[in-house]
Amino acid sequence: MAKNLVIVESPAKAKTIEGYLGKDFTVKSSYGHVRDLSSKGISVDIENNFEPDYKVSSDKKQIVSELKKLSKEAETVWLATDEDREGEAISWHLKETLGLKDDNVKRITFNEITKSAISKAIENPRTIDVNLVDAQQARRVLDRLVGYELSPVLWKKVKPSLSAGRVQSVAVRLIVEREKSIREFKPESFYRIKAIFSISGVEVKAVLPSDLKTLEEAQAYLEKCLEGGFVIDNVEQKPGKKSPAQPFTTSTLQQEASLKLGYSVSRTMMVAQRLYESGRITYMRTDSVNLSDQAIDQAKNEIISSYGKEFSNPKKYKTKSGSAQEAHEAIRPTDFSLHSLPEDSDESRLYELIWKRTVASQMSDAKLQRTIFKIDNGKVGDPLQAKGEVITFEGFLKVYLESKHDFEDEDSSDTILPEVNQGDPCELLSGEALQKFSRPPYRFSEASLVKKLEELGIGRPSTYAPTISTIQKRGYVEKGILEGKERMVTNLILAEGKIESQDRTEVYGADRNKLMPTDIGFVVNDFLVDHFKDIMNYDFTAQVEKEFDDIAKGMMQWTEMIKKFYTPFHENVEDTLENSDRATGEREIGVDPESGKPIIARIGRFGPMIQIGKQDDEEKPRFASLRAGQSISTITLEEALDLFSFPRILGDHEGKEIKVNIGKYGPYVQYDGKFASIPKEEDPGSVSLARAIEIMQEKIKEDANRIIKTFPEDETMQLLNGRYGAYLKIGRKNFKLPKDVEPANLSYEECVEISKNQPKPKRKARKK
Repeated sequence: MAKNLVIVESPAKAKTIEGYLGKDFTVKSSYGHVRDLSSKGISVDIENNFEPDYKVSSDKKQIVSELKKLSKEAETVWLATDEDREGEAISWHLKETLGLKDDNVKRITFNEITKSAISKAIENPRTIDVNLVDAQQARRVLDRLVGYELSPVLWKKVKPSLSAGRVQSVAVRLIVEREKSIREFKPESFYRIKAIFSISGVEVKAVLPSDLKTLEEAQAYLEKCLEGGFVIDNVEQKPGKKSPAQPFTTSTLQQEASLKLGYSVSRTMMVAQRLYESGRITYMRTDSVNLSDQAIDQAKNEIISSYGKEFSNPKKYKTKSGSAQEAHEAIRPTDFSLHSLPEDSDESRLYELIWKRTVASQMSDAKLQRTIFKIDNGKVGDPLQAKGEVITFEGFLKVYLESKHDFEDEDSSDTILPEVNQGDPCELLSGEALQKFSRPPYRFSEASLVKKLEELGIGRPSTYAPTISTIQKRGYVEKGILEGKERMVTNLILAEGKIESQDRTEVYGADRNKLMPTDIGFVVNDFLVDHFKDIMNYDFTAQVEKEFDDIAKGMMQWTEMIKKFYTPFHENVEDTLENSDRATGEREIGVDPESGKPIIARIGRFGPMIQIGKQDDEEKPRFASLRAGQSISTITLEEALDLFSFPRILGDHEGKEIKVNIGKYGPYVQYDGKFASIPKEEDPGSVSLARAIEIMQEKIKEDANRIIKTFPEDETMQLLNGRYGAYLKIGRKNFKLPKDVEPANLSYEECVEISKNQPKPKRKARKK
């Protein structure tokens, strides 16, 4: 057995480190946390100063047993988990669980997995930082207290099986409030004037800097343009520059990977984790923009050798946020001479993005020549304006340009304008007045939500991805698709000496892959905002994060912080359980023309629904579930009544009833105990009997092609063709077939034998 045992959290990290250490070192993985708060009960002893009840999870017992054995045989145990609070907590839990003594335990951290970084860490070990551990314990205990006490309130007052979380609920609030702003927004019409001029034989685009409010004003302006006589007025030329963006932090990497590569926040972190563990980049959970002196020197040498001395401009960046955690570096490559990875993969694309951003941050500013001139005929009132810019020195733009969020205004056009002088004539070629409408606030994408959370001081680098994943898994938020609506716009076109009006339709309000609250998300958010103002307050949530930072710096006792939070929170929970009404998001949307009873949209026990009649009526209310894309807050009376027109009984086919209905997964045809989905593009309300028979026959034919063999001994037994090949189905259970059999030749007895002798499922690799 080697003298030294090194424990890390992931097998990939272990494999990389093992290559750098000699035969005296054995490197093993703990596969993340080996213990956590017990899943049974609250697992926090509130009466005993919030003492946590930690338990080794069942799937980690074998790993713990192996690590205990190896640690007893080793002279020194090196705890080499990540350098943030969570990594520190994993090391502490390992020390406690394995029963390690102070005299043979050393804690090491490194910002990158390279030979030099590992060697330096081994030469400079330290003890476990209890302050960092306490900060992580405080977060874990506080989140358990909030979830454990708040979730039962939601079960009782809203709907069973719901759950709440401290940071997640605030993130949902941001999305709900944005959606409410969008729904309340009233678009205003205006007209934008554009024109094209010929100046010295070059076509130049010009715009009126201020928009006009009415069609009449736009008409009058274009009529003045028809009078001609335009000349250049007030030429302004000045040099400008663009500076590179700072190196990546966790949040800016998540934003840029979303905008440039289309990666979700969780996908970005998963890929970055792999790059870190393979030694390609520095640690990927950081809120620092700092680069080490060594990194700055490496970048400088690479820039000079690849692009030239004039492109190099070494600089140090400082983190503006006072809440930055530990003194990490920004996310950067470990080897600047490696411009890209050889294979085409998620890792190579993200690596290239990180390399370009880091190198660009150490490059010279781009130099520009900006030109602005006005075009006037002395009659239009406000002159038109042409803008352009020419890059005179590329600088960092040779490597990288930061993306724009969809809610940010783009810079002026980089059109190259001709050399002009005051008074030069301009020939008007064409013009137009385009009707535009003011736009509502943008919905959050994953990237822009991370940006907003960071601005508000909510969450930290390690929490953004799990927060966004959790609110979607819980069904409070979804990445929706809105098709948009049509509206008429009236444009005025000036050409060949006359003005013509042109009407056309445009689609507005369409959205894709943006975060939208579900009905449950709306109702839960409104309930929590009404009854738990502190928990849902942005400033309060940010203050809690600051207190975690204070604990990490040794400025506050973690149990005192929990006590200060918990006492008023618990009283709030008790009061809400006792004195609040149920929240259903109920909305009366009209009256049923047949029965005269009210039609109500609300959250029921099984989700959003429409109800005709009230609970205390003699006749029981009628219920209908909403279709995909419908919401209790926006559904119309007509749409609600349409839900009750199903099931539609179309008639008989071969002596059996055939009907169209709408279920959880969309519209379908039902016949003789069989179900066939209606294609998305077809309206279930207008499907005819003939079309329904056709859909069902297609389904029966498709199912027949799936069946390889049936057995008279057992009607529930079938050999079927599936997506991944042939398989055996008995009742609701599926069974794998051995590779060397011909499915069509199998007997009933052989199938029974196969079902009894299935291979044991492979144990999945543990993930951190």
